[in-house]
Amino acid sequence: MMSAAGGGGGGGGSSASVSQQQQEQQSVLDWKFSQVFGERAAGEEVQEVDIISAIEFDKSGEHLATGDRGGRVVLFERTESREQRARRELERADSLGPRHPEYRYSTEFQSHEPEFDYLKSLEIEEKINKIRWCQTANGARFLLSTNDKTIKLWKVSEKKLKNVSNLNLDPTLRLGNGNLTSSNPVLGQRGFTPRLSMNGGAVPQPPLIGNDFDFPPGGIPSLHLPLVVWSNETALVARCRRVYANAHAYHINSVSNNSDCETYISADDLRINLWNLEVSDQSFNIVDIKPVNMEDLTEVITSAEFHPTHCNMLAYSSSKGSIRLIDMRQSALCDRHSKLFEESEPLGTRSFFTEIIASISDIKFARGGRYILSRDYMTLKLWDVNMEAAPVATFRVHEYLRPKLCDLYENDSIFDKFECCLSGDGERVATGSYSNVFRVFGAMPGSEEASTLEASKTPNRRLMPTPARPGSRVTTPARGRLGGSESPGSDMNGGVYDFTSKLLHLAWHPTSNVIACAASNSLYMYYA
Repeated sequence: MMSAAGGGGGGGGSSASVSQQQQEQQSVLDWKFSQVFGERAAGEEVQEVDIISAIEFDKSGEHLATGDRGGRVVLFERTESREQRARRELERADSLGPRHPEYRYSTEFQSHEPEFDYLKSLEIEEKINKIRWCQTANGARFLLSTNDKTIKLWKVSEKKLKNVSNLNLDPTLRLGNGNLTSSNPVLGQRGFTPRLSMNGGAVPQPPLIGNDFDFPPGGIPSLHLPLVVWSNETALVARCRRVYANAHAYHINSVSNNSDCETYISADDLRINLWNLEVSDQSFNIVDIKPVNMEDLTEVITSAEFHPTHCNMLAYSSSKGSIRLIDMRQSALCDRHSKLFEESEPLGTRSFFTEIIASISDIKFARGGRYILSRDYMTLKLWDVNMEAAPVATFRVHEYLRPKLCDLYENDSIFDKFECCLSGDGERVATGSYSNVFRVFGAMPGSEEASTLEASKTPNRRLMPTPARPGSRVTTPARGRLGGSESPGSDMNGGVYDFTSKLLHLAWHPTSNVIACAASNSLYMYYA
């Protein structure tokens, strides 16, 4: 219907379409390398504990946090403060364009340690599964970090350093042989007379004081207590304020803050719990899909996210490819969903891998909560919360891997969980892939943008953009809208698929076109 309407305009219609295509070409972002942290040298072996497992920007974009498999959290901050940037932008307004954000290492701390559950004889890894920034208070930054079982609330603040001053020993008063001389009238000029010990070292000799010695009235003026004073130097200190433990029988896969800044949810395979940030020994179970008989289990929870503005609404995804939107005002235990977003599989297309590749690994609310972005193994999908029948846009990420699903199943790569992210304005979405590449798609109606970039200092080194072929558009029957484009050719890396190099974690700056992505132990940042 859309193509018929576009083709009936004669020459004027073709010129209008050409101008529209030119405008779209101009709107495609040109991504460039910005920074890298923890770059490994050629042939350098990466330790398992150094592999990054979580990335998160705070709401302002001033700070970035990463977690690794060793249980550490590393914080980065922008190189310039807001006041400095405002002044420099005014100075460069007439000559240069705005500068992209750059970051520097701030601090790091050990968030989790390996543990052992003696009741279940189960080792609990220290790997950081999720990091979420909380509301800033009194200049201190708060964040939640979790491994498989335990969630912790951390406070990171600047503390002034203490120095010891007013010492009794003056380091400038030294004898020729390097011994300290004292002005103490008790010790006199003899001070501590060195003598040799058994091993040849000098042993201080105590001073000789006669029995008839009288202390002067008011004490000895040269002896005084050292003073501890605050210096002007500051250092970032991380302190654990709360530990939320013993609430999940299964592995925690999601943590999400509420817009009320007082509560958050944590989700494992079968349950979602609601917490108050100030109460660490009590939580409320709001979703429980565990059947009476575990043999009847057909799906598990894979991700959960609070609505960005409505504190009573949240969404969670399942291994069957469905997304449920629930309202906590309906009942204390949200067994029934308000809306169910699920795309029906066409008849005759089911196979052994259908349910595996339909499992959703990550969801994000988009554009103020009007849309939901989901990532399954093959595609990115954008859902309108007012339309449950089908997604309004589908972006084919791994379509070139469909002939290789058997090989992916054999090496367990088909179970990899890729995250997704989107720009602050919701106009673009991004997700990772194999061979350390990530893809950026235009999410606006009619957009043909589909960029493929490699996580390296030369992001366009091997992956040159190719125009979309005819028939590669994905339209939604419910709306007839363009949803995305297929991967640029069935052979994305010249015929080489490196399934061991996978880009699972990435995050988009909340206000700028800056993407941070993790390639093994390295953190790469790109701007457009």
